Amino acid sequence: MRIVEARVIVTSPGRNFVTLKIVTDEGVTGVGDATLNGRELAVEAYLREHVVPLLIGRDPARIEDTWQYLYQGAYWRRGPVTMSAIAAVDTALWDIKGKVAGLPVYQLLGGRSREGVTVYGHANGETVTEVLAEVARYLDLGYRAVRVQCGVPGLANTYGVSADKMFYEPADSALPTEATWSTERYLAHIPSVFARVRDEFGPDLRLLHDAHHRLTPIEAARLGSSLEPYALTWLEDPVRAELQEGFRLIRRHTTTPIATGEVFNSVWDASQLISEQLIDYIRMTVVRAGGISHLRRVFDFAALHHVRSGSHGATDLSPVCMAAALHLDISIPNFGLQEYMRHTPETDAVFPHGYHYDGGYLHPGEAPGLGVDIDEEAAARYPYSPAYLPVNRLEDGSIHPW
Repeated sequence: MRIVEARVIVTSPGRNFVTLKIVTDEGVTGVGDATLNGRELAVEAYLREHVVPLLIGRDPARIEDTWQYLYQGAYWRRGPVTMSAIAAVDTALWDIKGKVAGLPVYQLLGGRSREGVTVYGHANGETVTEVLAEVARYLDLGYRAVRVQCGVPGLANTYGVSADKMFYEPADSALPTEATWSTERYLAHIPSVFARVRDEFGPDLRLLHDAHHRLTPIEAARLGSSLEPYALTWLEDPVRAELQEGFRLIRRHTTTPIATGEVFNSVWDASQLISEQLIDYIRMTVVRAGGISHLRRVFDFAALHHVRSGSHGATDLSPVCMAAALHLDISIPNFGLQEYMRHTPETDAVFPHGYHYDGGYLHPGEAPGLGVDIDEEAAARYPYSPAYLPVNRLEDGSIHPW
């Protein structure tokens, strides 16, 4: 069997996605997600101009060799564009291998370690009253874990708070919108939000919160300490991870568990955090971390250091990526949680899939391969639409991490 074609498909059924579809001479196809939110066409060009020509004629069964060829064979390595492109190839090849074997991919990864994948939802509101209503809605849907994001008094808008509560999408404009931020206002408000949530819903619901890289280490330590009475499952992305020493400072001052890694693209981005046990959950994703092959290595390394998975699963990861994540999630021994932001009906129609939600769990399904595809005719009805993530400024006008 040989690869005879690889198509890069860009579609926007409510938001932009980049998909690679690999075709073999025996008619078996595989799909991989290559979406990079706000920079989709950079990956599309990288695939089309630099990767696809290298795939023609290759044996699709040689997944590891192809991964090494695209990673080690290139002088310029890593980075979100390169690793998203490699991820698309790797994921598509696993899809093909599963179809050839007649097995779902998780069976090729060692089989089930659990019956279902526990997911968490994204409950948000401008006010605490709105947040409580959203948490209640997720509980009605059967969720066992909820990430809570709330507007901050005095700020016009806040990360994680959206008009459409079920289909959250921050990339909202052809040019970046600008938000205003105040760490002082935020730190003064958030503990009271969780006090209300715990008072309303009791101790059993797993609660999470995302600081979205906005704090200094000592600010994050203060927040973690103030949230300890409310027993969060994790505090997500408290600081930018370029200076990983900062996580050691956080560890000294709080027992609130820490999760990070959704912007990482290699095990080397996470090696210190994992090996020194400075985090509790690693949030790397299939699409950003070079595919199933490399992310499995990251999770295996994390397992040796008592770090669990907590993979990112926002709407900018297509159903192809979600399917791939679920096959990993259900097979690894150190699974923690899986983020699950639901896609719109239009997106689900473009990407028909076999995975399904039931009572707080996602299930990857039993179809051979990943159990997901792209309807190219439907995709063609939704052309690319420029959309940027916002830019953040402090109240004095200084640029601040979004």
